[in-house]
Amino acid sequence: MPHRVLIIDDEEDIRAVAAMSLETVAGWEVLMAGSGAAGIARAEEQLPDAILLDVMMPVMDGPSTFRQLRANPKTAHIPVILLTAKVQAADQKRFSDLGVSAVMFKPFDPLTLAGDIARALGWKDK
Repeated sequence: MPHRVLIIDDEEDIRAVAAMSLETVAGWEVLMAGSGAAGIARAEEQLPDAILLDVMMPVMDGPSTFRQLRANPKTAHIPVILLTAKVQAADQKRFSDLGVSAVMFKPFDPLTLAGDIARALGWKDK
């Protein structure tokens, strides 16, 4: 059974490229949400295997979304990978201190994204 990954990002282009990459390269099922609130609701409904979460979003940013996912017993166990353009050491430390599974940087390589996610989460099948 293929992995199911929820992409939460306010940029439609990023969601589309990431989804096409994960579906084409790895054969994974991809779910999408364009905001933190929509992502939390989608995660609760669908219980994906992992969440790829943008850091910079309007209204509810990635760290706030992550904290709400962790506070919800239905979604607290789902591994979350932050996706960010912020590469400063202070930002990286702040993100890793949150307790996310990994931090990946934009722009990402669509050809290696699935492998990067699989390695970060210890998935053996791609």
